[in-house]
This record gives sequence, C-alpha cells and structure tokens, in this order.
Amino acid sequence: MRRFVCLFDQKRESSSASIRADASMVTLSFPSPSLSFVESGTCSKSTHVSRVLFSGPHGESSEPSKILRDVHISERLMEDFTELARENTDKDLETCGTLAAFLERGVFYVTTLIVPKQESTANSCQAMNEVDVFSIQNERELYPVGWIHTHPSQGCFMSSVDLHTHYSYQVMVPEAFAIVVAPTDSSRSYGIFKLTDPGGMEVLRGCSETGFHPHKEPEDGKPVYEQCSNVYKNSNLRFEIFDLR
Repeated sequence: MRRFVCLFDQKRESSSASIRADASMVTLSFPSPSLSFVESGTCSKSTHVSRVLFSGPHGESSEPSKILRDVHISERLMEDFTELARENTDKDLETCGTLAAFLERGVFYVTTLIVPKQESTANSCQAMNEVDVFSIQNERELYPVGWIHTHPSQGCFMSSVDLHTHYSYQVMVPEAFAIVVAPTDSSRSYGIFKLTDPGGMEVLRGCSETGFHPHKEPEDGKPVYEQCSNVYKNSNLRFEIFDLR
C-alpha cells in the first residue's frame, strides 16, 4: 500500500469564496494514508469554471427539476480518483468514495474525497467502517454532497443498486450527486447524475426491493434520474483525498 506524508490544512476566508491551504509534513498512521493535492487560484466563476454538460441518454442538458444550489468540483479530483481505482479497475472490481464539501455564499465547494475500506465485485461496491468517513466530515464541518464510483467493465449509467445508494445522499442534501466513472465506455468516460425530484425521489422512497431490479417510471413522466445541470468543473479548486483502504 502506498503511503503519503503531505497534508494540507484548509483555511476559509468569509470575505471571498476561495479556499487557502498551507502545506506541512506530518506522520501518518498506517493503514490510513492521506494524499492531498492543491490547485492554486480562487473559486469564482471565471474562465476556470465550466458547466458539466453531456448529451445522450440521461445526459440531456436541461433545467433541474428543482432549484438547486451550484456545486463546484475539480476535474483533477475525478482524475486522481480514477488513478487510485486503477488497480481495482484492472481486476474488474468497482471502487467507491464519498465527496464532501463546504457551503459558502450559497455554493457547495467539493474539497474532500474519502475512499473508505470497502468490499468490491465487478458490479458492486460496499463501503465498510463508515464511521471513519463521518469522522473526517465532522472534523472539517463538511456536507456529504455525493459519491463517486467506477464501472470498470460496464457503461456509464446508474444501476438500480446505485439509485438506492444515491437516494440516501440526496434525501439528506438535495444537491447531492453521483459520479460514475466508466473507462471502457466509448461514448463517455464519466457522468454526473441525480435523482429527479419529486419523481425519482418518490419512486426510490417507495421501493423496498434490494439487489438489482427494475423501477417503475415516475408519475410525472420524467426519468428516474437525470444529468446534473448545477455542477461546475472548477480548475482552481483545492482538495484533499483520504484513502482509508
């Protein structure tokens, strides 16, 4: 297992929507390595910020089913997660992680990725020791705004199991989103999704089935889930990654 000794302690300034970080060398306790990455700059909407848009099934650019606060995430964070998951991906095993953010001036900034201990198969990933994830979030006063996971040999979509997993996030934070990384999908390598609200949320709320199963169509005629239209890629956003495996 790789070990990293560079940790960035974040400091927030209420006068701006920026995240500052100071680097310091620390000793890490095995087996909980922490990898942190910093991209310099501010988090304002500028040439460094772009909306995440896709086309195709569940990827149509549309207005959100409810008015949601904007979310900023670094594309580099998604790339680093893909690299951390590579060993599992090569073995056709899924990898998952939790995305945490702080809220400032009505905007969520994703600053932390937590990869928990987990059990994986080719089409599922179960987080273990979730108390460790909650501890990191609580210490930094962060919101659990979503999760990210791989489909090592499948397409870029949300399975029925994924939808149930995501419901637990979105019922707490309406802006919660799910990133699916699908390196073998020739049409797109990742997607950023959410349950439609109220349609998809009502379907999942009333579903007690487990495992892989079909879901009924929402009564409002919309799909169960949709592509997020309130998520922006911010190339200047600083972040840290905790790999607890």
